[in-house]
Amino acid sequence: MHPEPVDSAPTQAFRRATLRQRWEDLTFVHWAVPPEVVAPLLPAGTRPDTLDGLTYVGLIGFRMVGLGLGVGPGVPYLGSFAETNVRLYSVDGTGRRAVVFRSLDASRLVPVLVARATLRLPYLWSAMRVQRDGDRYAYRCRRRWPGPRGATSRLAVRVGVPIAEPTPLEHFVTARWGLHTRAYGRTLHLPNWHPRWPLRRAELLELDDELVTAAGLPAPAGAPASVLFSPGVPVRFGPPVTLR
Repeated sequence: MHPEPVDSAPTQAFRRATLRQRWEDLTFVHWAVPPEVVAPLLPAGTRPDTLDGLTYVGLIGFRMVGLGLGVGPGVPYLGSFAETNVRLYSVDGTGRRAVVFRSLDASRLVPVLVARATLRLPYLWSAMRVQRDGDRYAYRCRRRWPGPRGATSRLAVRVGVPIAEPTPLEHFVTARWGLHTRAYGRTLHLPNWHPRWPLRRAELLELDDELVTAAGLPAPAGAPASVLFSPGVPVRFGPPVTLR
């Protein structure tokens, strides 16, 4: 089946939300890779999603704010934390486009343990911070558990002008409405919904990263294909659907 169209503002595809949160102060850094490089790393029943014959590896730093269940309030303290993830882009047999997380470093241990136990997501506990100085944002990460311990990432960008109409690549790496994961012998699709991204251009000022290689991917070669920033969006997640 052909992949669904890349839609930057779809209608919510699920009737009730099981999780809600807000993603704030996001920086997206992406590199192009051949799809055969990432294919062995994807869950059963999915394949690399491609744009003009290439797929992408993303390094995304941000702040998670107000994580909570359903329509209830966000969990105090534990529901807000810094996060940096390494992700790939997938499509399943029904044509649903999604992301696959290779690692999700977070600064709160309890959400890490819950996500690992419930959906088997590769969350890791790390010392982290996100700092703003005018139009400059910096993201710092040092992994604590489970490993490889001591893996670090240092990322800094300068935020530029708003993007009125994103390019096909900018849509491809941001307009994602679910994730694929392998949990307890099943491949799951977990849908999400949020308003259209408010995106801005960003200039990469600093990058010293070990998280991409720690996630089993080749070290990025050359300059990123895309560097973007967003002030953030509110997000809802629906119930997971089993693929196989």
